[in-house]
Amino acid sequence: MRVFALVKRICRQLLRDKRTLAMLFIAPVLVLSLMFVIFNADAAKPRLAVVGIDEGLSGILGEDLEVIPYDKITHDMIKDERLDGALIMESDGYHLILENGDPAKSNQLHVLVNQGIGAFQQQKMMPNPSQTKDIPEKSMPVDTTYVYGNADTRLFDVLSPVLIGFFAFLFVFLISGVGLLRERTTGTLERLLSTPIRRSEVVLGYLIGYGMFAVLQTLVIIFYSITVFDLTVAGSIGNVLLVNLLVALVALTLGILLSTFASSEFQMIQFIPLVVVPQIFFTGIFPLDGMAEWLRLIGKIMPLYYASEALKGVMYQGFTLADIWLDVVILSLFALLFIVLNILGLKRHRAL
Repeated sequence: MRVFALVKRICRQLLRDKRTLAMLFIAPVLVLSLMFVIFNADAAKPRLAVVGIDEGLSGILGEDLEVIPYDKITHDMIKDERLDGALIMESDGYHLILENGDPAKSNQLHVLVNQGIGAFQQQKMMPNPSQTKDIPEKSMPVDTTYVYGNADTRLFDVLSPVLIGFFAFLFVFLISGVGLLRERTTGTLERLLSTPIRRSEVVLGYLIGYGMFAVLQTLVIIFYSITVFDLTVAGSIGNVLLVNLLVALVALTLGILLSTFASSEFQMIQFIPLVVVPQIFFTGIFPLDGMAEWLRLIGKIMPLYYASEALKGVMYQGFTLADIWLDVVILSLFALLFIVLNILGLKRHRAL
């Protein structure tokens, strides 16, 4: 009987908590729908530039690749035009340049190009197509170079900058949000606002207080990753710190903002499926090339999209501040927006 009474109380409590019910039933549906759209998107063909390549070989490669003819090609052109690689016919053979922003796609492109060259050479030796059933994967050596990284580049080398930004965002978001929520539920914030202190001073104080620990956390994450995982930072370590500090600032201000809409730590945790999880899909961990255009636009309103672009650019591709300035500006604008909303949100606790 006592167990039944306890079950009855819990059911009544949950039925009165509309937000918890929404998190239980609506949030999983939204996240699963997003995953369905992302994972069912058509995989984009690797984009290969060709220079001086025979039309027969281009036709063979075009069956599995998006082949784009060029008069000439450079590393900068491969970067700017978002090509996955380039195949150049030279006097002593073929030269394959792989962008290597995604090692898995680069390996796929490398195999397809070698198979295509092998098929083309076999066709030249045996004009009858019926005689080309057993085509060797590699009929001649291909000189291969890389725009980023090298043949030993691992997937983790590309994803590690994204993961560094994500974990910095997640833990600062949680700590700041739960910390301010505890002060609000225990009455500390209400007593603080009963003094002549301004709302902007309250927000600034919380930002500095939690921000110091966010800075320390950022330093620990970065230097641990570099020393223990032996990650190579192709760009400036100062730019890595700058981007991570902006990520922490955005997470800090967003966590404080959302804590005003929660009445308990449990409800604060419930924001993770709606605020943090969807951003993972737009950080580059999952391929974005095959996504619908409207889905990409959703990703561009999420802070972690710009954080991952900047961190990957600096740590893996060697970008300078001039290359990531737009990402830095947008992250700064996100932080500024959340700061303003935090100041306005304190009106709920004190009428000035």
